[in-house]
Amino acid sequence: MSQKSYDDTPTLYLIPTPIGNMDDLTYRTVKILNMVDVLFCEDTRETGKLLKYLNINKKMIANHEHNEVQNKEKLLSYLSEGKNVGLVSDRGTPVISDPGYELSRFAIEKGYNVVGLPGANALIPALIMSGISPKPFMFYGFLNSKPSKRKKELEDLSSLKSTIIFYEAPHRINETLKDISDILGNNRKICISREITKKYEEIYRGTVWEIINKNIDFKGELVLIVEGNQDTKEYTMDIIEHINLYIEDGYSSKDAIKMVSKERNMKKSEVYEEYLKSQGK
Repeated sequence: MSQKSYDDTPTLYLIPTPIGNMDDLTYRTVKILNMVDVLFCEDTRETGKLLKYLNINKKMIANHEHNEVQNKEKLLSYLSEGKNVGLVSDRGTPVISDPGYELSRFAIEKGYNVVGLPGANALIPALIMSGISPKPFMFYGFLNSKPSKRKKELEDLSSLKSTIIFYEAPHRINETLKDISDILGNNRKICISREITKKYEEIYRGTVWEIINKNIDFKGELVLIVEGNQDTKEYTMDIIEHINLYIEDGYSSKDAIKMVSKERNMKKSEVYEEYLKSQGK
């Protein structure tokens, strides 16, 4: 489906808002906030503070993870009446680890324009301040809060060559760093940025092991940048020979598989599968 974004028809605008520093508002953001007929907001109280700061009065409708699907028909009613609609999250860019995807996808399916405004977000400033290669990079967002699922996600990412960007909560960051150390290795370069654009913005750079040993009491909103897999080591032995080398040294097959997967930056499941094949299983 081909469609012009600016053809004077009813439009859903995805509007970034400051993540901390109010000076990060663009002129265009203010213009669109004034222009739209209604705002769908992650939290009307937070958006209300922004509108008060800008001296803008606007009808607001709560739109969060628990009611976004139900809001589809409300959105459609406004667009079908020829009204322009704005969508904002509490801070940063809608849809990126915030509500907005369901409504934007629905508007597209119904043939209405969806226009995304450039503006504030945490991931790009964190990346360009990290000192870690910016290309290619992958934005992952939040890892799963359950330890077993988080470890599985990291195992799936372990061989990725791209720089990876995560969001993480302060109460989980130390567990996540330990998992990264166990699964990706101690020597991966990382960067943790906290409270980006705010008065207390801080940047921590180093290897996983160096950051863990600093015993930092992380607070505020965090962005974690992790270097991609840089392993270019070539082995003269195959995977099974590598496993058997450790078994001959007295390690169990389970420990040997774990050590080989870590050294070769492979998924443990892949190494285990190769081992089973060698055993005729």
